Amino acid sequence: MSLNAGETWTYQKHKLHGLSLSGIRTAISVPDLSFSFDVAQGYPFLLNLKKFFISHGHLDHAAGVPYIISQKAMNSQEPALFYMPKSLVEPLDQIMKIWEKIEGHQYNYKFVGVSADEVIKLNEQHYIKVFPTTHRIESFGYTLFETHKKLKAPLQGLSQEEIVKARQRGEEVNEVHHIPLISFTGDTQIEFLHSRPWIAESKILLMESTYLDCQKSIDDARKWGHTHLDEIIPYLDEIQSEKIVLIHISSRYSDREAKKVIADRIPLKHQHRVEIFPGR
Repeated sequence: MSLNAGETWTYQKHKLHGLSLSGIRTAISVPDLSFSFDVAQGYPFLLNLKKFFISHGHLDHAAGVPYIISQKAMNSQEPALFYMPKSLVEPLDQIMKIWEKIEGHQYNYKFVGVSADEVIKLNEQHYIKVFPTTHRIESFGYTLFETHKKLKAPLQGLSQEEIVKARQRGEEVNEVHHIPLISFTGDTQIEFLHSRPWIAESKILLMESTYLDCQKSIDDARKWGHTHLDEIIPYLDEIQSEKIVLIHISSRYSDREAKKVIADRIPLKHQHRVEIFPGR
């Protein structure tokens, strides 16, 4: 694997590209919609994206912010938008001011502080919704939603002419369905799962699982604001996601070891749903 390239994971029409390794790097992009969850150290596959959703300020998730800003300026691209916890805006702005002093260049960038339940529009059909997570510092997760319009039930079966007349009378003929497609937790304790109902309903759940077995305990995970696989397994019946993609797995596990633990420990009826994100 080339760190410059990252790894691609696909499910149906959804394509994710990135890397996630506990304490080292996490950045998972949705290239078709030009955004990324976190930025790691600012790898090349991130540089042409337009929006970045930062879960929290730890270096393995946010260190690449200045580099992305610099590269966009050097290539005459429009400044990216960085969404992040409000407590992170001022410190990151200070870091950018120091880099401007070091480089003798003034950068154009925009940091936007977010709050739980805030909605950020991507396009006419997609938006991001923020949910609270539980880490050692202020942190948030993000969910990609897709909207679908559907003719209201009482109007179904009517002719096109009758529907047009209803619309002309000022009636709302469609109802909008909001579908949670992809949720990304960043670093968090297991409590995030019940912070908002749509998380467990997301089609794809990118979910932290730093420790996978008895090498580290649940207490070890919670001490550092993380989640242990032992905490996830009891919730597998409750989580409705078609795919649960484990991220932020500790480097103490090789890819082969991590996959073996998952195969050994995940109940058989859920094994088709639980995967490890391939980019580490």
